[in-house]
Amino acid sequence: MITSSQNSKIKLVRALLGRAKERREANAFVVEGVRLVEEAVNSDWKFQFALYDDSPSERGLKLVKKLEDKKIEVEKVESRLMQSLSETETPQGILAVLALTNLPIPNSPNFLLIPDQIRDPGNLGTLLRTAAAAGVQAVLVPPETTDAFAPKVVRSGMGAHFRLPIHSKTWEEIEAQTKGLQVYLADMDGTSCWETDLRQPLALIIGGEAEGASEAAQKLVTQKISIPMQGSVESLNAGVAGSVLMFEVVRQRSVNSNQ
Repeated sequence: MITSSQNSKIKLVRALLGRAKERREANAFVVEGVRLVEEAVNSDWKFQFALYDDSPSERGLKLVKKLEDKKIEVEKVESRLMQSLSETETPQGILAVLALTNLPIPNSPNFLLIPDQIRDPGNLGTLLRTAAAAGVQAVLVPPETTDAFAPKVVRSGMGAHFRLPIHSKTWEEIEAQTKGLQVYLADMDGTSCWETDLRQPLALIIGGEAEGASEAAQKLVTQKISIPMQGSVESLNAGVAGSVLMFEVVRQRSVNSNQ
């Protein structure tokens, strides 16, 4: 049992939870809680190790047994030490350190998401979760967006990280990846998304909560699109706006395929 805060695994978890730089250098990130660890196992994601204490539920203990059966390194941790690592209000007593690997981007994708200057982890996690549900083929994360593998983003994503190619890219790389696609930017002054043909191959840019899309993003845009709103609210937050637009793409393409 691990009882010391100076244990190498404990120190690594703290470092990975704290900074994007540490995650990049270690090529690893942390998932916490029964559901996310289950998602990682079921996705055959590469584990470095898992930690647990005395508090997991019956489901959590079955998960520990499953990890052991898969020959994944699992170690028990003193409860007070485990709780000091938790970033949730109700710790579930289990976490894992996973390899920071990227699923491959499909050849000739026709539905990409670019979350530009999204600083709020909850909004980014919501966008990733919706992207996975809407059939987005890859998410291209520009330099000024918060780290997609930060703990709060991973929790908000609810397993999207294990199903969706998420790649950090420079704007030069994003420009090359979106060549041949229509690039739409969510903008209050844009054409209504209901009046825009979103059935063609496209990339959707969702700008940041405070400053909107960056200058680099604006240079790639072929058209700005908006969400018609009936009430007095001027705008939606990035997570909600992006979700509405992604499912408008789904709706249009579904209608087209059923005709």
